[in-house]
Amino acid sequence: MTELSGAWSKSEVVEFFDRTAVPLRLACNTPSGRLWMVSLWYLFEDGTLCCATGANADIVRLLRNDSTVAFEVSTNDPPYSGVRGNGTASVEQDPEKDLLRELLGRYLGGTDSRLARELLSDGRTEVTVRIEPDRLHSWDFTAQMGDTS
Repeated sequence: MTELSGAWSKSEVVEFFDRTAVPLRLACNTPSGRLWMVSLWYLFEDGTLCCATGANADIVRLLRNDSTVAFEVSTNDPPYSGVRGNGTASVEQDPEKDLLRELLGRYLGGTDSRLARELLSDGRTEVTVRIEPDRLHSWDFTAQMGDTS
């Protein structure tokens, strides 16, 4: 069961994840004990954050070594709000690139772009990074920053 704290209820957190199309910032550990962070497109499905990346990406190797992660999804413009948390990540093959196609629709409006064609090319192997949150903490500075927008 995911521990929830902060400004929003569970339904408000889900609504935020659904409406906010900014990259998720994902932090993990390296074998030397240092931290590594990447930004990935995401979908929130059934309590799980799902990201797509190339099978050869450094983050894939790092997560297979240590699946402990921290993450954040937050707005880029005032008034700031967001959700951060920690959990466990798993990596799964996505040979048909189903998640990537969904993410291309969410972030780029479809698959009709040069970037989409590159990402969907036959020469690229895709994986899904599935994050099972242990804790979610939301914050919302709208009341404090409401006059900044």
